[in-house]
Amino acid sequence: NKIGVATGLAWTEAGGAVLTVETIIMHGKGSLTLTGQLGEVMKESAQAALSYVRSRANLLGLDPNFYKKVDVHIHVPEGAIPKDGPSAGVTMTSSLVSALTQKPLNRSVAMTGEITLRGEVLPVGGIKEKILAAHRFGVKEVIIPYENEKDLIEIPKNVRAKLKIHLIKEMDEVLKLALA
Repeated sequence: NKIGVATGLAWTEAGGAVLTVETIIMHGKGSLTLTGQLGEVMKESAQAALSYVRSRANLLGLDPNFYKKVDVHIHVPEGAIPKDGPSAGVTMTSSLVSALTQKPLNRSVAMTGEITLRGEVLPVGGIKEKILAAHRFGVKEVIIPYENEKDLIEIPKNVRAKLKIHLIKEMDEVLKLALA
């Protein structure tokens, strides 16, 4: 378990994949840096994550003006591989909250889901491929949007039996499950 490092699930042309999202916080003036060959939609997910965290600063135990005093760098390794789509929203948010609160994330929990500015978790595509990738990678628990429950029928029973799958509606639920 590491601070600021979250395990996400992605869909690629080759199928599902497990990806890491890293966030570091540095003394600064409020800039957000995004690296790892991220597409526009994924960059917007990172901006939404930061806005959500800013709006919840008090509830997260953060100074409401924290963002004025720090620079945030979110990186998704394997920079040679282009990445896009909204499904890393919950992963980016979890990584950001972990880095800001200095609470480690449970690396045996992988997640996928789009977030809104209000912290609602929206459904995403590729659930079957993502869950199969989590299983191959040795993940123990998977967090997916509640509205993706219908996709679980596509997952082989032997795979479902080895994973604890959490269906969630709100980002607060993700943080309760993911923060170690």
